[in-house]
Amino acid sequence: MQIILQEDIEKLGARGDVVSVKEGYARNYLLPRKLALEASPGNLKRLEKIRTSLAKRTATERDGAQKQAELLKDVTLSFSRKAGENDQLFGSVTAGDIAEALAAQGFAIDKRRIELAEPIKVVGQYEVTAKLAHGVAAGFKVNVSRQE
Repeated sequence: MQIILQEDIEKLGARGDVVSVKEGYARNYLLPRKLALEASPGNLKRLEKIRTSLAKRTATERDGAQKQAELLKDVTLSFSRKAGENDQLFGSVTAGDIAEALAAQGFAIDKRRIELAEPIKVVGQYEVTAKLAHGVAAGFKVNVSRQE
């Protein structure tokens, strides 16, 4: 089934792209969530208008993401966790914990956009990257210390 993407979808395509997907994926996921339009002849004719409006929206979202990235690069998050010998944590600091701490500072970033190869399990300072909109990424520091 041919569809026109209205949002960037990882591993599928960018806004305005015409892609081919299985009917069930389109009908049950993409179309109800308004992530895509069916590539009917009428929608294909409107595609150029759709692309211009999407380009404008993408530009404003990218500008907002770049401003947010500039603000994020100065952020340092601190976590205090119980730790055993060799500074090994009892538990871990996850992307969800980092997203909650960012939300407390006024940054609305989904935990799935925070790139951690694995949860932080050792006391120390870490550089963490968050994927913002349209290829903009922001790095910030996370300090994990031993709880007294």
